[in-house]
Amino acid sequence: MNHGVDTLLVVMLLSCFLLLGASRLAAAVRLTAVQGFMIGLLPLAIEGGELPLRVAILAALIAALKAGVFPWLLMRTVRAARTTHEDRPLIGYGLSMLSGVAAVGAAFWLDARLSFSQDSGATLVVPVAFSVMATGLFLMVGRRTAICQVLGYLTLENGIYIFGLALVSGIPMLIELGVLMDMFVAVFVMGIAIYRISREFDHIDAAQLTSLKG
Repeated sequence: MNHGVDTLLVVMLLSCFLLLGASRLAAAVRLTAVQGFMIGLLPLAIEGGELPLRVAILAALIAALKAGVFPWLLMRTVRAARTTHEDRPLIGYGLSMLSGVAAVGAAFWLDARLSFSQDSGATLVVPVAFSVMATGLFLMVGRRTAICQVLGYLTLENGIYIFGLALVSGIPMLIELGVLMDMFVAVFVMGIAIYRISREFDHIDAAQLTSLKG
């Protein structure tokens, strides 16, 4: 059992609960940055001992993008949009936390009935991956502001990455770098779109965009 990996996964799980209960956008962005840093440490914890150069480079790039560049871009967008809180979530924060607890329970139940090859040696990879993905999906559909929906997208991708650790080892670095570049472009474009929405409509409430139909 890899206790280092399990420790990082527990931190990831706790950050998901904090995200579900966060009303301040800046705090939610910082929590996503913490998740990104944990994701960057996961390859190092899995390898242990002497680190191949490929793993070290990948971990550094993941941490730099997910814990540095993405949060910086989103914080700039938050300041430009002059919106500090998620005031009227589609699903309240108390119910969001309860949904998070239910998602964790369902993830462990599902993990007990599925068989995966876990190269990391950790026991929490699959249930935490399912829980993080569920958190990302919940943020995307349960929050009104576009910033929170972008954070949900990043959280969902974190869960997919963790799930990949349970199934595959030795993914070519070129593919991993390509995924990171796609994420960078997506977050960059989303940030520009949110800024333009805030300039045109003085809000970033994605739920009100339905009024533009027709």
